[in-house]
Amino acid sequence: MMCRFGYDKVYIITIVLKYLKYYIPGLTGILFIVMLLMGENCPTYFLIGFSLFIIVGDIIFPKDNEIQLISFPNILNLSIYINLLILFILVSLVVSIFSNNLSQLYFNVFNPFIYIDFIQIKNSFHLLDKISIIIQTVLFIGMLGTVPGHELTHRKKSKFDMFVGNWLLAFSWDCTFAIEHVYGHHKNVCLPEDPATGKRGENIYLFILKAIFKEQLDGWEIEISRLNRKEMYFFSLHNRMITGYLRSLIITMIFFMIGGLIGMFCFLLCALLAKSFLEAINYVEHYGLVRERGKPVSMRHSWNSNHFLSSLYLFNVTRHSDHHRAPNLKFWELDPFYESAPILPYGYLGMLYLILFLPPLYHRIMAKKLIDWDLNYASEQERKLANVQIRNSGITYLYN
Repeated sequence: MMCRFGYDKVYIITIVLKYLKYYIPGLTGILFIVMLLMGENCPTYFLIGFSLFIIVGDIIFPKDNEIQLISFPNILNLSIYINLLILFILVSLVVSIFSNNLSQLYFNVFNPFIYIDFIQIKNSFHLLDKISIIIQTVLFIGMLGTVPGHELTHRKKSKFDMFVGNWLLAFSWDCTFAIEHVYGHHKNVCLPEDPATGKRGENIYLFILKAIFKEQLDGWEIEISRLNRKEMYFFSLHNRMITGYLRSLIITMIFFMIGGLIGMFCFLLCALLAKSFLEAINYVEHYGLVRERGKPVSMRHSWNSNHFLSSLYLFNVTRHSDHHRAPNLKFWELDPFYESAPILPYGYLGMLYLILFLPPLYHRIMAKKLIDWDLNYASEQERKLANVQIRNSGITYLYN
C-alpha cells in the first residue's frame, strides 16, 4: 500500500512538472523584475548568473528527448499567453529606470501602492548595471516575446493566438516576421534567396543587417501580392505590414508616456537589439546548410538541439527540423528526429553567445559539423553547392 502511494506521488509530481516547466521562462522574467527593484549591482549579478546557468546547465542537465503527451493543452498555452503581460511590466520598469523625467503616472498610481523608494533604486545603478539591464531586457524580449510570438503566429486558424502572437512580436518592431517567416522563410529555407539562412563563413554582423533589410522587402512583397489577389486596398488596415507597424508604434508611444524621450529611445534600442537576437538565432538554425532548388525541405536542412535549458527557454524551437516539417505543430508536439537531422554541439543559447561574441571559435566548431553534414546528410548536388560556399567563404582552411 505504501509502495503504491509512493508511486502515485511520484507520478503526480512528474505530471505537474511536465506542465509547469514551461512557466519557468515567465517566472525568470518576474525574478528579473524583482532583482531590478533590489537596486545596485543586482542586474549585473543576474545577467552573469543567468548566462552561466544557461550555458553550464545545457552541458550538465540530461537531454530532453521526449515527445510529451499532453491532456490539457490550455495549461501550456497559458504559459505563452502570460508572457505578454510579464514582458510589458518588465519593459515598462526598464523604461522607467532609464527615464530622466518619470511620468506623473508613477507618482499617482504606483507610489501609493508599492512601498519602495523607486527614485533611490533608479539612481543606484552604475554604468555596468545599466549595460546589464539592456542586455538582459533584449534577451527577455527575445525569449518572452519573439519566440512565443513565432509559435503563435504559426497558428493561422486561431484568431486569438494570432492576436497575442502579433502583439508579442510588436515588442521587437518585427511585424514582418509573421509574414515573411511564415510564407517566405519556410518556402525558401537553405536557398540563396532566403535572408534567414547564413552561408558558411558569413560575417554574423553583416548577416544581421542584410537579413533585417531583406526580410522587410520580402514582407512587403508578399503582402502586396496577397492584397492584389484579394483586390484589397494597399493603404488600409487589411495590410498586415501596416497594422504590424501600428502595434509597435502604439507600444512605443506607451513607453514614451511612461519614460519620456529617453525611455522611449531605450525601448527602441532594446527592440532593435532583440530583432538582431532573432536574426542570430536564425543564423544558428540553418548555418551553412544548402538545398537543391526544386527539392523539398527535409529534416537535414536545420540544426537541432535537445539541450534541456535552451529547449525550455525557447519553447522547443530547438527541434527545428520537425518544426519545418510540420509548422502547424504546437511546441510540445515537436519530435527530435535525431536519426535524420543534424545536431548542434551545444544548446541554442550557448551557440548564440559563441556566434555573437566569438565568431572565429563558432566557425571552427561548426566546421567539423559541416564536414559531417556534407558526408552523411547532403545529396550529391548539395555537396556541389556546399563546395561553392566553401570557396566563397574565404576560410577554406577550416574545412581541411
